[in-house]
Amino acid sequence: MEVTILGCHSATPRSNARPSAQLLEMRGHLFLIDCGEATQIALRNANAKFSRIKHIFISHLHGDHFYGLFGLISTFQLLGREAEMHIYGPKGIKEAVLLVLKLGGAYTPFPLYFHELSSKNSELLYEDDKVLVRTIPLQHRVYTNGFLFQEKEGERRLNMDAIAQYPEIEVCDYQNIKNRKDITLENGKTIANAELTFEPHRPQSYAYCSDTVYLEDLATEIRGTRVIYHESTFLKINEELAAKTMHATAYQAGLVAKNAQSEALILGHYSSRYPDVNMFKQEAQEVFKNVFLAEDGKKFVFEN
Repeated sequence: MEVTILGCHSATPRSNARPSAQLLEMRGHLFLIDCGEATQIALRNANAKFSRIKHIFISHLHGDHFYGLFGLISTFQLLGREAEMHIYGPKGIKEAVLLVLKLGGAYTPFPLYFHELSSKNSELLYEDDKVLVRTIPLQHRVYTNGFLFQEKEGERRLNMDAIAQYPEIEVCDYQNIKNRKDITLENGKTIANAELTFEPHRPQSYAYCSDTVYLEDLATEIRGTRVIYHESTFLKINEELAAKTMHATAYQAGLVAKNAQSEALILGHYSSRYPDVNMFKQEAQEVFKNVFLAEDGKKFVFEN
């Protein structure tokens, strides 16, 4: 699982900081999460293949999370894209995008599908044989969702040393073994699948939580998620301002990761009022140790 930070700062873009956008690679998919201004430039800097992006997830309709979408769609058009595109976001996103295209006399030569969201409960957005994506209801100044990306459990892994003890087992049997089937030899003896395999790798999972006020119930909603990205706009010295603007502090993000029993926490969406982003990491580590700081252009790779 790879997470590329395309932008991780709050409010307005600056010369050295872009607003929110991430690229998640999971089981062959390349998911774009949020699309702040200049996301397409960040995608080029990351050498991302535009044609592989088929699903875009927008958390809410504040500009620093979706104003880059118009330019990105225009670029897809100019590149002659033909593959369909699915956009998931709050109700109103379809109207906004189509209006800009209409006023600019633009069109999309590729199928463009909108999946508008309005439910305050978690709902399944996408599923195939490898992954599923659900919303994470959040609480902000406008209707907002996070997104939970989960791998499905994979095939069992072959124990080649054990298999070598049975010369009758051939390569053509391997897929059945991976699919949890027992093997019956010519003499009628049945070899249990557990003897021939190891447990599959633990599925990866990633929760994207931005923007939101601190929610105690959030940890329950995403419990067991291996990696969490949680906004940390403020430090706890400004906790009252965080509550007023419906954002979270780094300390509160640490609490979510701790209570969710996560393995790792990525912080981002920093306010520019603080001189050193390392202050966010230090604060979150007061309650949760395995903390990483999002940085524009940084890639995180999480092994099984």
